[in-house]
Amino acid sequence: MGTTTNGPLESLDQWDDDVRARYRADRKKDEFRVYDDSTPQVVRDFYKQNHALQTLEFARGKRAEYESRQKAEMGIWEAMERLNTLVDDSDPDTDLSQIEHNLQTSEAIRADGHPRWFQLTGFIHDLGKVLTMWGEPQWAVVGDTFPVGCRWSDKIVYPEFFSANPDSQNAELMSRYGVYSEQCGLENVNLSWGHDEYLYHITKDYVPEPAQYMIRYHSWYSAHREMDYQYLMSDHDMEMMEWVRKFNPYDLYSKSAVKPDLATLRPYYEDLVAEFFPAKIKW
Repeated sequence: MGTTTNGPLESLDQWDDDVRARYRADRKKDEFRVYDDSTPQVVRDFYKQNHALQTLEFARGKRAEYESRQKAEMGIWEAMERLNTLVDDSDPDTDLSQIEHNLQTSEAIRADGHPRWFQLTGFIHDLGKVLTMWGEPQWAVVGDTFPVGCRWSDKIVYPEFFSANPDSQNAELMSRYGVYSEQCGLENVNLSWGHDEYLYHITKDYVPEPAQYMIRYHSWYSAHREMDYQYLMSDHDMEMMEWVRKFNPYDLYSKSAVKPDLATLRPYYEDLVAEFFPAKIKW
């Protein structure tokens, strides 16, 4: 069972809004990693909790709990509709639902002529947030992800908050490689637990490898945006991370006030989902 401790955010979308502001397309280089009075206190509080509690032991435990996929059986659309009921939209800029945000992402990918598996990835990439259905707190669902079990990069948002993490007192875990080795490959690296890692385990048997990387690492900004942690990646990982970089702008910048027409688009996406997934999958 997941913990029922509530996170400081009013909704999961509040973190999404902060991410889009931090990584907006027109941001100048000297504006990155600038946090001031304009940063919402709830976002700071979220990262204090996230960085203090995302330990190696916690991440390993959650992965073991969820990768067996024993929580439920449901289809992709059912999961999407449940997520809509679970997350209250507190976004000050738009009243889009989760389905509508996902459709904006996938429609932007589709408009640029990318293949159907890429469109599907845009449509489903946030479905791991259904972790909230099983009582997981927000600090274990959203937030920038990062490796646990080795020294934290100073390019992770609010790195100073890691001082409250118990792993900071373990000399082995605070070395450059920690429990890993140089270019050991990301399949051997534990990332902080959240919706990316969860959905990867749910969908990896159904989507191509580039989609797996997009889903698993789209919130790992210190790697795909700041270009850190390459010393843990194999050559193949570094090639695949280019797909994550290609995907990320669609997630961040496709958001607009114009709502997608769900009734019109739904038949297309029902066919798209059915092309890759059975009617029900294990969660």
